[in-house]
Amino acid sequence: MTTYYRDPEVLITSAGVRMNGQNFRLPELIQVWYARGARRWGVIAWRGALGLTIMLPLLVGLLAVGVALVIEASFTTTLALLVGGVLIGLAVVPAADLLLERVDRSYDRGSRNLEIWGRVPAGDVLLLRTDDAQRFGRVYRALQRALEPAVRR
Repeated sequence: MTTYYRDPEVLITSAGVRMNGQNFRLPELIQVWYARGARRWGVIAWRGALGLTIMLPLLVGLLAVGVALVIEASFTTTLALLVGGVLIGLAVVPAADLLLERVDRSYDRGSRNLEIWGRVPAGDVLLLRTDDAQRFGRVYRALQRALEPAVRR
């Protein structure tokens, strides 16, 4: 028996499939397909908020440099604004790495619910629903490999 995928909720082998608390032998699965749910705008707004969070120190730094160059102030005030603007702009570098990592993880998870459906003799059945795009891809590909005609001898 070949195991194509295994996690705590899903097991796909050359003998059968266990998903969503249900067990199916491979010959029972007549057809398998996937469906994408509606886009979750909260996830997209979160990505935008993270992008703005990265940009905010840069904008404040640029504003401080711009003010320093435009106003007619003493040399020390102008220098303080310039140095402060540059330091604020540079402060984004360590924070940007952390925030960009969160953005990457949000793309890995995806912004939609993804579902794997199967047709069995009793009718259509939901095999898996997840919002983790990477996991969905691994599970769906493993299911396809298990159902390939060369494997189903």
